[in-house]
Amino acid sequence: MTSPPASAGPPTFDLKASRQPMFWAASSYALGIVAGIYAWRPPFWWAAAGAGFAIAAVYFVQRRSGLSWLLALGTLFLAGALHIQIRKPFPALDTSIQPDADRQPLSITAHVIRDGRLHEAGYGEIRQTLDVESEQVQTLSGEIIAARSGVRLSIYSPRPDKTVPEDQSAPFTLYSGPIFHYGDRIRFATKLKLPRNFRNPGAFDYQAYLADRGIAALGSAKLEDVEMLPGFHGTQLARWRSRLHRSVIAKVHELWPAREAALIDAMVIGEEAFIDRDTRVDFQRSGTYHVLVVSGMNVSILAFVSFWVFRRMRLNEWIATIATVSLCVAYASITDVGPPVWRATLMCSLYLATRLLYRERAMTNAVGAAALGLLIFDPRQLFTASFQMTFLCVLIVAAIGVPILERTSQLYKKALANWDSNDYAALLPPKVAQFGVDLQLVSARIALFIGHAWAQRLVRGSARFLMASWELLFISAVMQMGLALPMAYYFHRATTLGLPANLLVVPLVQLMMPAAISALVLNTYHIGWRRFPYS
Repeated sequence: MTSPPASAGPPTFDLKASRQPMFWAASSYALGIVAGIYAWRPPFWWAAAGAGFAIAAVYFVQRRSGLSWLLALGTLFLAGALHIQIRKPFPALDTSIQPDADRQPLSITAHVIRDGRLHEAGYGEIRQTLDVESEQVQTLSGEIIAARSGVRLSIYSPRPDKTVPEDQSAPFTLYSGPIFHYGDRIRFATKLKLPRNFRNPGAFDYQAYLADRGIAALGSAKLEDVEMLPGFHGTQLARWRSRLHRSVIAKVHELWPAREAALIDAMVIGEEAFIDRDTRVDFQRSGTYHVLVVSGMNVSILAFVSFWVFRRMRLNEWIATIATVSLCVAYASITDVGPPVWRATLMCSLYLATRLLYRERAMTNAVGAAALGLLIFDPRQLFTASFQMTFLCVLIVAAIGVPILERTSQLYKKALANWDSNDYAALLPPKVAQFGVDLQLVSARIALFIGHAWAQRLVRGSARFLMASWELLFISAVMQMGLALPMAYYFHRATTLGLPANLLVVPLVQLMMPAAISALVLNTYHIGWRRFPYS
């Protein structure tokens, strides 16, 4: 009788590494940031503990892989806590102008850092809003102070014609005054004030919003008190981007009537200046206001359509991927919307890169990699509504929606491929094979009336349409349920009409955006730029 082999030692602690390592890495880093906010410790403590965890993870990598994996996550946790406590304010806000923001008359010399935007101000006036960076400030007593602070300036001017046609949603298209663009140097008389928040619970943090954009004070002036100065201040690359942004807006208003152009401006290029108040309210009440904001959905649509077109042009997958990512980066630059679009661009780039590494189903991993990169760049992003909702939305789709669809409609779609192959059907699960047989029986019955070829097209096309409708309905429902709580918390809004409305709106936007971009590109070669207030 053979005795069992002696045990070589105690049982090993073996925990398989996650299939989504970047997702868990980002989660650990985020939890570390939260711990660093609410549990302050000397930075040396976090650094020493992190170094100990890292050394232990390396030591156990060949001996206890599961323990090594947990130690690595602990290292990221400690790194996140250290990062949030030693970080420097980003972007650095220059507050040197704030002592003069006491509503006393000032004369400020500045240059424009963000183009002017026109708005209806009421009382027969038009308001132009622009961001400037001060160069020097002259007080009422004649004292000149050098200051490099951001100021959000509102310039008021009378509207030349108060009679507006009923079908014109942007009455200030009649405006003929100067529009100030990036790099312009101006001198203006104003009274500055500090930004302030409303004291309502859960109100929008306007001060933080402006601080993130480098704005330290607010000011207003009349158009006749603004003097244009010679010279240009800025970079040529930013100037080119600003001109391209204005050119796209001009072309949109050349091709479409004012009301439709306002919607296309907002959906395609992120320009909301032409959207009137009633339209905003209507979209908000229906739960579809997100289509008026350039977001990750726009980048995803552009990436999907571009990659599909490049592949149909028989381009190599590497070349198609590089071209798609380049277009997404260019689009994010032109829109100038900010972090949400750049986050989506990063996620699309990572997802396309993972496809090249034969990991087409690593969407959750790509989301984690994007989140980790952004948190390393700026850990404060973790506490913003935009960051949380962007990644929650993608995570819901990647971790809940897609896996369920892979086990339902995506599985049954396999029955529609290789319709007439019995060998292929034998490889399918029994329920899926039975589904294919049932569809063939239905097709055979219909073939008695319209012929075999048309019957197959009708049955398979109808099945694909119904499955696509189910997928759209399911993903939309999952997203609406997942975002209901954050929407109610951050924006005090959770609409019951959002689900049915988005079932119509989202597919239409997916068709409208590539069609609008194609119209803009094709029309550019035939019609010259018409003079427009933003051009």
